[in-house]
Amino acid sequence: MKLSKFSEENLIVFNLNASTKEEVIKELVDSISSSNMVHDSELLYKDVTERENLVTTGVGYGVAFPHAKTKAVKGIVIAFGRSTEGVEFDAMDHKPVKLFFLIAAPEDAIGAHLNVMARLSFLMK
Repeated sequence: MKLSKFSEENLIVFNLNASTKEEVIKELVDSISSSNMVHDSELLYKDVTERENLVTTGVGYGVAFPHAKTKAVKGIVIAFGRSTEGVEFDAMDHKPVKLFFLIAAPEDAIGAHLNVMARLSFLMK
């Protein structure tokens, strides 16, 4: 699986300005809104935030995968953000997160977003 088909150069933010979990999600959603795959950025932010409130997507080792299945997109799309300082993200290892992969998938994408997260997790190891 080539992850590059789900992202674009303008969806990569090497220097996030965010200092909180909510700001990280907002900044990445703002970035991802430029994609033609996204048709409702407000709904996307709401859905990613609601998913994040269920259980953290900060998996540890400085990495987080905020994501949502949502009506806000018409295909899988990935945005990447990096924080040089790190952001408190309720990560499983209780350490700040520096690398963020925001993944948005349509509601009917059965399992496809899980494959994307699995591939990203493998690459991050």
